[in-house]
Amino acid sequence: MRNNQIIPASDIETLEGASTWIAANSGALLVYGAVAVGIYLVLVGVRAVAWRLVGSPGALEPNSWRAIFGRVLRRTRSFFLAAVAVHLVAAGVPGLAGILPVVRFLFTIAAVVQGAIWVREFALAVVARRAEGEDPHNSTLVSAMGVIRLIINVAIFAIAGIVILDNLGVNVTALVAGLGIGGIAIGLAAQGIFSDLFAALSILFDKPFVRGDVVTVDTLTGTVEAIGLKTTRIRSLSGELVSVSNAKLLDNRIHNLAAIRRRRVVMTVGVIYQTPPDVLESLPAEIGKLAETIPLVTFGQAFLTNFAASSIDIEIIFHVEAAEAKEMMGARQAFMFRLVRRFAELGVDFAYPTQMGFVGGLDGKAVDPLAVPREMTPLP
Repeated sequence: MRNNQIIPASDIETLEGASTWIAANSGALLVYGAVAVGIYLVLVGVRAVAWRLVGSPGALEPNSWRAIFGRVLRRTRSFFLAAVAVHLVAAGVPGLAGILPVVRFLFTIAAVVQGAIWVREFALAVVARRAEGEDPHNSTLVSAMGVIRLIINVAIFAIAGIVILDNLGVNVTALVAGLGIGGIAIGLAAQGIFSDLFAALSILFDKPFVRGDVVTVDTLTGTVEAIGLKTTRIRSLSGELVSVSNAKLLDNRIHNLAAIRRRRVVMTVGVIYQTPPDVLESLPAEIGKLAETIPLVTFGQAFLTNFAASSIDIEIIFHVEAAEAKEMMGARQAFMFRLVRRFAELGVDFAYPTQMGFVGGLDGKAVDPLAVPREMTPLP
């Protein structure tokens, strides 16, 4: 060794040769080791500054993208930084070309493991962001997160293991093919379980409904009491608890009644044909004024729509700005009471199914029975 120049390590073939090479280059190795330590400390400092810039987890909004980035950044391991430092030094020193393959291999392992940790943390953070708002003590959510964590860990670290084996020179083609065939066999054997499991995950994270919502599925209407990994339990209006397979549940059209923000009311009212035309023409405006006096009611429209067999029909549409059916029914009832009173004030009669008979003369015109002479009135 001269002037901290390392003798090429190409002649190292045995352990004794390696010991001799280290002894001959100890001074230079110490210098470059110090350089590697310095690079490592710089990387650690950069990591600390990045952590500070992102902010502490307690000061960030939970599950925000900044918090997710900080969560991933905090999983940067020291062994990866050390591997980067050693790799930079080894790649920059010509005399270390003989051991560079070993350094590269160790760096590859460290990089693959660190990448797997980053990807795993990011995936779990995104899942947690999607599940935001759920009760953290919900046993179903805890179970689902456990299953998701297991699936993510197995998938990511299996890929990382295959990459490492490939760098070791192992033929991974047969291994990947075997894993694929085994996965297909397991999937076919347990497709019912997996379909319900993934349906449960879809329900938990897509949130077509949550626990406590009133839903209608096919002919079943009830309150969701529990969302399990295989079934969802719904308390029907008649009181019994109904368990529905998650996969079959998502195959049906789901009406979430809890998601209602306002309720639309359509009502048809019939008035008699004897209603004066002027009064009949004023009824839509009168109905609109009447609806606007009722709390929570937003008037839509009122139009004469049909000449029915025994009535002139008026279609009335208004909205009740309330989610509860009880409040909607109360507003509807209040409107009906006021409509009855207003029609009484205007002298408008509600129509009901009736039939009227007329006495006709030979010319086909109606004859008033009271105007017919008594002697001409037919005997009973």
